[in-house]
Amino acid sequence: MNKKEKFIQAIWSVTEDLWDLEKIDVALSAVLEIVTRTLECVSGNLWFLNEEEDKLVVIAHVGESDTLGIGLKSSEGAVGKSFKEKKEFLENKVKENDILKESIYEETGISAENILCVPMIAGEKCFGVLQIAGKKDGDFDESDVTLVKRCVTITAMTVEEKGFKPAFPLKKKPIISLRDVKKEFKVGDTVLQVLKGINLDIYENEFLVVLGESGCGKSTMLNIIGGMDFLTSGVFEVEGKDYSNPDETQLTKYRRDYVGFIFQSYNLMPNLTAKENVEFIAELTQNSMDSSEAVAMVGLTERANNFPSQMSGGQQQRVSIARAIVKRPKIILADEPTAALDFVTGKEVLEVIEKIVKDGKTTVVMITHNVEIAKMADRVIKLKGGKVASIKYNLNPLSAKELEW
Repeated sequence: MNKKEKFIQAIWSVTEDLWDLEKIDVALSAVLEIVTRTLECVSGNLWFLNEEEDKLVVIAHVGESDTLGIGLKSSEGAVGKSFKEKKEFLENKVKENDILKESIYEETGISAENILCVPMIAGEKCFGVLQIAGKKDGDFDESDVTLVKRCVTITAMTVEEKGFKPAFPLKKKPIISLRDVKKEFKVGDTVLQVLKGINLDIYENEFLVVLGESGCGKSTMLNIIGGMDFLTSGVFEVEGKDYSNPDETQLTKYRRDYVGFIFQSYNLMPNLTAKENVEFIAELTQNSMDSSEAVAMVGLTERANNFPSQMSGGQQQRVSIARAIVKRPKIILADEPTAALDFVTGKEVLEVIEKIVKDGKTTVVMITHNVEIAKMADRVIKLKGGKVASIKYNLNPLSAKELEW
């Protein structure tokens, strides 16, 4: 497919997304992803004007650095210049431009040779700016500008027609921080690098879904976060405390008191009842809830005295969830918790997880191959080749009941 054909397809895709999707915020995120992918850029941000604060705020993002919720004065930097002057801003030599030395690049962490900003204008009103940076195959040219302007024009018209006003995302407090985390395994005489520099913050009380092909490093990253494996290099912080090189005592206490685990294979003890499986974990930790309360939270009070062999797969997984929440953990790590379940049972399990996040003030990080589940997440992280390929924010996540696959 040549460049002209790619651009025509991109414009058509943007038009389809804005026409078909009922939720405009989802469509806006899709538009940004289409433009960023078509022009093969490292990152993209959609900045929207918060009129009350006179700030431009990132409401959609594609790329490695998480910029969601970042706000800048509407006159600041390249984005502010594009917004105020209502015209595109193009720079193919970032390091030589004084405007780009301002706080936008310090705060967003963008590192790129080039940048393109195009304002979203409908009539006399400017709603915000679509910004892309780091074109991989050379400089931006006039045909690139034309493509983005056409996509942005269609977007601005839709925003005006639907009267869209975004719920600006608030930056939450990070409880887990990974900085340039790498993990290597020795295989015979060779060294296999699975994680190649992960940069990620995980926030309190969020539902985070991690997507990616097999072998991209999802489980390895989860094992490091859960204290089940050690990083090779980089920084791993938990609420500001460095766990990059913990001793065994620190690691045991962290796993016991801070993290809950939900596995695809349930990992229940077959000779214990549902309640006894939960009690076993509760007795190992301080400040745990009553095991009967945890069992009730997952809707299994009537099955509390059943052994795993007397329960369905979905019921066993709910026992696994009860075992995870009984500790009152700050974070729950779930590795493909619905993979072995049918559609109906899988949704029931997701409803339980959804309730934990909403009511339990607990963060859930879930690995899954099911892209539909990502629609109910607060944020969606995609890993590719051992690195974070993109971070997307769902301003209006679906409920578990609304999912279809």
